[in-house]
Amino acid sequence: MASLLRFAGGVTPCCTDLRHKVVDALKHLPYLRLMNDENFLDATGLLCPLPVLKARKRLQGLASGAVLKVQADDPAAIIDIPHFCAETGHELVSQNLDTTPQTYVIRKK
Repeated sequence: MASLLRFAGGVTPCCTDLRHKVVDALKHLPYLRLMNDENFLDATGLLCPLPVLKARKRLQGLASGAVLKVQADDPAAIIDIPHFCAETGHELVSQNLDTTPQTYVIRKK
């Protein structure tokens, strides 16, 4: 909270501005919790080969049988992620290509 009170030049905003900052910060908490989840990878905005490379790295830290949910919006991910699973032996449990971003669920071998 103290960091919200510090602004450039040491000027403290009025109460209304502070309330907006706190509300905006709280809106992002579910997203931040999701981003810290080891079973979720947000690869949106990343282009080939980064979604696959980040999925590979995230899967290395998971136990065998664990599931990783990957979201990607790279058009090449439609080909790359299933190919990655086939090459490495991981199971592509599901893929939803009808949404943006696409969602892939991978079970580690």
